[in-house]
Amino acid sequence: MERLLGQYSPYLYAVMRIVVGFLFACHGAQKLFGVLGGVGPAGGAAPLFSMMGLAGIIELLGGLCIMLGWLTGFVAFIASGQMAAAYFMAHHPSSFWPIQNDGELAALYCFVFLYIASVGSGVWSIDRAFVKS
Repeated sequence: MERLLGQYSPYLYAVMRIVVGFLFACHGAQKLFGVLGGVGPAGGAAPLFSMMGLAGIIELLGGLCIMLGWLTGFVAFIASGQMAAAYFMAHHPSSFWPIQNDGELAALYCFVFLYIASVGSGVWSIDRAFVKS
C-alpha cells in the first residue's frame, strides 16, 4: 500500500491537517457561540473568561490556524497540550481507560496535534506559501 499511496503522502497529510483543524474549530464554535449543539444550559455559549471560554478560543482560533497551515507547529503544540489537560481534568477522574470515560476524542486530538506539531504545515499551507525557496 505504501507504494501506491506513498507518492501522495504530502497531500494526504495536508487533507488530514485541514480536516482535523476544521473539526477542532467546530468544537471551539460550540463553546464560544453555542452553535452546532452548543454547550452549557440550553445549548448556550460558555462565558468567555472561563476555562471553557479559553478552551473555545484555543479550539476555534487554533483549529483555523491548523486548517490554514499558519504557525501550524506552534499552534498544534498548544492544542495538543490543551487536549491532554482536557483529558486529565475532565475524563480521567472517572476512569483510566478513554473508552470508558468518553475521552477518546481528547486523547486522539492530543496525539494527532502532537504529530502535526512535529511535522509542521506541509503543502497547501500559508506557511509554505511564504517560505523562500
